[in-house]
Amino acid sequence: MKRHLKIVLIFLFSVLANASVIEAVAAAELTEPQKVIEDASSQLKVRMQDPGFTKDFRKITEFVHSVIYPHADFDLISSLVLGKLWKDASPDEKDAFKREFQTLLIRTYSRAFVEFKEWSVRFLPINPEEDPRKVMVKTEILQPGLQPIAVNYRMLNTKGEWKVYDILIEGVSLVTNYRTSFKNEVERTGSLQEVINQLAKRNSEALSTSNHS
Repeated sequence: MKRHLKIVLIFLFSVLANASVIEAVAAAELTEPQKVIEDASSQLKVRMQDPGFTKDFRKITEFVHSVIYPHADFDLISSLVLGKLWKDASPDEKDAFKREFQTLLIRTYSRAFVEFKEWSVRFLPINPEEDPRKVMVKTEILQPGLQPIAVNYRMLNTKGEWKVYDILIEGVSLVTNYRTSFKNEVERTGSLQEVINQLAKRNSEALSTSNHS
C-alpha cells in the first residue's frame, strides 16, 4: 500500500494544497470546476499561516476533512475503488468501507499538509467532454528545481455541484491503483469485511499515535 499512499499524498496535496495558484489562464477565465480546486487551495493557504495550527494533528485532520469532503464524491469514489466487490457488498460493508477509506485519505493528506509547503498549481486549458456533466481539470504541480507533475482531476456535476471522483498522476489513476490493491487484499484475506477491519485498525492506530505525538 505504500506506493498507493505516496500517490494519494501527491493527489490530495495537489487538490487542496497550501499552494499559490498559478494559472495558465487568467483567474477571471477559470471555469467553475477549476474554481472549486482554487477555492479549496485558498482556504488551506490561509490556515497554514497559523504556526500553532500546523502543530495540532487533530485540528489539521478535522479542518482537512471539512475542506476536502464537500469537493469529493466519496460515495462514487468508494464504489469505483471496490469495482465488482461493491455490488456484492452488504449495506453495512459499503458504509464501513466508505468511512474507513475516507479516513485513510484524510489522515494521509493531513500528513502531507504539514510536510509540503513549496508547491504551486498551474491550471491548463480544459477540453470539452461528450458528457457535459463530466470534465477533466488538467493541472501541473510545480516545485522549485524539479519537472512539473501532471495531475488531472476527473470531476462530475451532480445536483449542480462539481466534485472530484478520480485523479490521474502522470496518467496513473488513483481509483485504478486502489482498486487493484483492495482486490488483492480481499483475495489474500478471503473477505471484504476482513480488509475493512484491518483498514479500521490501521486508521485507529495511526490517529492514536498522531494524537499522542
